[in-house]
Amino acid sequence: MTDIGIIAVGGYDEVGRNMTAIRYGEEIVIMDMGLRLDRVQIHEDAETEKMHSLDLIKAGAIPDDTVMNNIEGTVKAIVCTHGHLDHIGAIPKLAHRYNAPIISTPYTIELISQQISSERKFGVENELRILNAGETYPITEDISVEFIGGQHSIIDCVFAAIHTPQGIVLYANDFKLDRTPVLGDAPDFDRLKSLGKEGVVAMIAESTNVQRSGKTPSEQIARDLVTDVLVGTEETKSGVLVTTFSSHIARIKTIVEAAEKMGRRPLLLGRSMEKYSEAAKRLGYIDFSAEVRGSRRSIDKVLKRVMTEGKDEYLMILTGHQGEPGAVLSRIANASTPYEVEKGDKVIFSANVIPNPLSAANRYIIETKLRMKGVRIYDNVHVSGHASREDHWELLRMVNPEQVIPSHGELSMTSAYAELAEEAGYVLGDTVHVLRNGQELCLR
Repeated sequence: MTDIGIIAVGGYDEVGRNMTAIRYGEEIVIMDMGLRLDRVQIHEDAETEKMHSLDLIKAGAIPDDTVMNNIEGTVKAIVCTHGHLDHIGAIPKLAHRYNAPIISTPYTIELISQQISSERKFGVENELRILNAGETYPITEDISVEFIGGQHSIIDCVFAAIHTPQGIVLYANDFKLDRTPVLGDAPDFDRLKSLGKEGVVAMIAESTNVQRSGKTPSEQIARDLVTDVLVGTEETKSGVLVTTFSSHIARIKTIVEAAEKMGRRPLLLGRSMEKYSEAAKRLGYIDFSAEVRGSRRSIDKVLKRVMTEGKDEYLMILTGHQGEPGAVLSRIANASTPYEVEKGDKVIFSANVIPNPLSAANRYIIETKLRMKGVRIYDNVHVSGHASREDHWELLRMVNPEQVIPSHGELSMTSAYAELAEEAGYVLGDTVHVLRNGQELCLR
């Protein structure tokens, strides 16, 4: 009987730099190639597109895929479940080492293409192949990949089912069980249930929010929270600034619609805002007409106009929710733009703090600077894109995998998932497995 191997390349010791290899005999499918953002941000002058992969591996910023040198077999495909940088950010540095196509959804392929175009150190010439949710692609004679519609905090997110003669390996990294999404369809629960009946030999599942009790609320709840905060603002003359994840197109859509209800003109400011929203518009996922500016010069020009015409005429949607140096909100807080923050201006953080010390420190600094200027801060006007504890329980019972491997988390997170799995009847070391980067689990 041919064995199945699960190789934990990255994302099993930390939140970020996700990369897992699934081996059937000597045929391998790589799932994701991600970046660990805080290991890049700690070096303020780091230009990753000009850096060598070995330097980034040494810094812990991308997966150490040298472990693949010890795995007997050939990589046949690289599959990415969605377009967040912690899942696709290492593709420009690592994908060229493998003679394999990169398979993903249309929006994710668009973002991967942008990443490759920006790369200055390596030439990535892997074929980019689009696969839509609900479709299956034959990778080899024995292996195929199926995309099952999912939801997360970015559009075009999927579950990936790797079909082999020995059964299915389901890759659920990242997801939320959102039955009332703002953009796109609800997860394909019927297909997930039918996979369980067909036989899922292993499920690799994210563990990021497994320690959070209950269920993650729907994005519709975030829509109500954001709209209530923005439209409920009575002091109409004050400046109102909103910062959120640039890749969260559904959230940005909500904010733009709230701006229209307020009678304000929405402005999207920041390079990543421009990148993600313009890609979504090109592919027809959104049709809102908000003014978008990405370069520093054009942003400063717009901010000067805002100060001249009146803050109450505009609603600004900015980068900088983590307090990242160089982001638009950070520059405003540091008084390095034409926009002057005044007492009573409002800043809405429609984002959580990413769980790492650097993000927490940067966020604290930016909030403190704003408060010192008299800004009113609305914190955590947000719902997560990650499944909480009871969502994980629901997926486990729905799919009923034989083996479970938690991923995308520090040891405290993956072990908390293992405890949850034990509550569902799994046995640690037998049917639920906590892996560390560099380890391989063989399923026979």
